[in-house]
Amino acid sequence: RTRPPTTQHSSCQIGNASDSRRQPQTKSPSSKPHQIHAIISIHRTPRGPPRRLAAPTPSPTTAEPNPRMGRKRAVLVGINYAGTKAELKGCHNDVARMRRCLVDRFGFDDDGAGIRVLSDADPAAPLQPTGANIRRELARLVADARPGDSLFFHYSGHGTRLPAETGQDDDTGYDECIVPSDMNLITDQDFTELVQKVPDGCLFTIVSDSCHSGGLLDKAKEQIGHSTKQNKAQQGKREDRSDSGSGGFRSFLKQTVREAFESQGVHLPRRGGQQSSYDDDAESEEPSLDSGTDGHVKNRSLPLSTFIEMLKEKTGKDDIEVGSIRMTLFNVFGEDASPKIKKFMKVMLEKLQQGQHGGVVGLVGALAQELIRAKLQGKQEELKPAMEQEVHGVEEVYAGTTARAPHNGVLISGCQTDQTSADATTAKGLSYGALSNAIQSILADKDGKVSNKELVLRARQLLSKQGYKQQPGLYCSDRHTEVAFIC
Repeated sequence: RTRPPTTQHSSCQIGNASDSRRQPQTKSPSSKPHQIHAIISIHRTPRGPPRRLAAPTPSPTTAEPNPRMGRKRAVLVGINYAGTKAELKGCHNDVARMRRCLVDRFGFDDDGAGIRVLSDADPAAPLQPTGANIRRELARLVADARPGDSLFFHYSGHGTRLPAETGQDDDTGYDECIVPSDMNLITDQDFTELVQKVPDGCLFTIVSDSCHSGGLLDKAKEQIGHSTKQNKAQQGKREDRSDSGSGGFRSFLKQTVREAFESQGVHLPRRGGQQSSYDDDAESEEPSLDSGTDGHVKNRSLPLSTFIEMLKEKTGKDDIEVGSIRMTLFNVFGEDASPKIKKFMKVMLEKLQQGQHGGVVGLVGALAQELIRAKLQGKQEELKPAMEQEVHGVEEVYAGTTARAPHNGVLISGCQTDQTSADATTAKGLSYGALSNAIQSILADKDGKVSNKELVLRARQLLSKQGYKQQPGLYCSDRHTEVAFIC
């Protein structure tokens, strides 16, 4: 008798072995798992050999390209600031490791279209990580986006906090910023407005391994973190007690002076024995590397005093101080300056022209007077980038952001807004950012997909175990907490 031929079928597992698309199977405790085989019909005729009919269409669980899958595109920025007093060691390595991860794990194309890298590793390279270049690459990334695309931005470098400079009593916040190689700051509001342009059906994931990075996507819902409400409330209580109605701006100036001293390691006493919430240069308080061998840990915060000194070196101007930082940035970079800084300039110039000084001239100093004289003398072209901005009120340029909450973005921060992120170098000379290294370790430990929430929680646990004080944060809408990291 002729036996029906048997057919062997290989199973295809996608991602984790416990793929949710498998069909449930029922079995008794003592039975072995059932094997499901395709049934191939055999039709016999008396005049010829058996004829095999066509096999059925493959199961939907078969791995096939998804025609609805969008493009995967990324911008990676790593800045070590070589040769400066703010030099870091691990940022180039962070970017190199993330690039390999995007290609090997997430399927990004390793070409100029799929992944754009901006690094100061080679000063002769045409694409330096300047403020204008970073902003241009991010704008292109979002402008070309369409539903289904996965967008990713990784930043390793310094972060800083730019204090208020309008002179208004109720303008007492900070602009959280990343620090490009040329000091042309990119603010939290710049990121928030950028993510607002991402089309529905497309997700933009941002990883910022820098200090004060918890506020970079301002107004986004804080899913994991403690920086937004708790610390601002505590700071407000301290100001109320210490000033007794003397004005928020005076209290802000006191706090700015205190932080300038503490950033240099000089600790000023506080009323009631309170301690500063952070210390930008407190490397001695950073942990030793968990390897148990000698190593070095530096934080990725750029104190305001150091930023001003580096800005003076870059611009050749000696009259830069708190009160004229934004005007200096506009004066140097013009059209390439941050959109928020251009709006700030418009508000300040209009107030100065209308004679509404109110202490503003005393704050902005000689630079402001130089710019206003240029305007009065008819040199409109220099001020055109500012005057073309649409501004609805002075509150719009206050430190902090007034932009609406972005819905299609995810921020994974290296720390909270009032914390620093670590730049570590082992005894063997391997350097990395603490968050970047944790992300790579977590992804290497798991073959399947890792959600944004799981990644941040595991990163917190890992860094705490290693002795780091920084607490990574997750900022996004509720529906994106359980979405797979990147794609």
